[in-house]
Amino acid sequence: MNGNRYLLDTNAIIVLLQGNKTLLQQLQNAEWVGISVISQLEFLIFPDLTDADKGYFNKFLQRIDVIGLTTAQLSLITTIIDLRRQYRLKLPDAIIVGTAIQYNATLVTADKRLHKIDEVSALNF
Repeated sequence: MNGNRYLLDTNAIIVLLQGNKTLLQQLQNAEWVGISVISQLEFLIFPDLTDADKGYFNKFLQRIDVIGLTTAQLSLITTIIDLRRQYRLKLPDAIIVGTAIQYNATLVTADKRLHKIDEVSALNF
């Protein structure tokens, strides 16, 4: 383990499950890998999702942490609100970025807008 913590955005989940070797190697020795429940939902509502895709995704979910969102998470909620206001992010993006910040994780995303947010460390793949 290398001490690295990663939170994957939905686009990172897709390329990982498509077999992106570079991303797989990056995550292989991570201390922690997680996704936001928002990414879980975004992935599962993808219109072209096959039963095989769902099967791969369910196996993937068994190996990582899925971070939910509750009203008791006041610090996370405050962070999400601040990010949405400051960067004019869509709410799902603000939740994902806020989750990465709260869990002290590098955000893995190909979304260039999210790489410009100072409060989070972002990794492109």
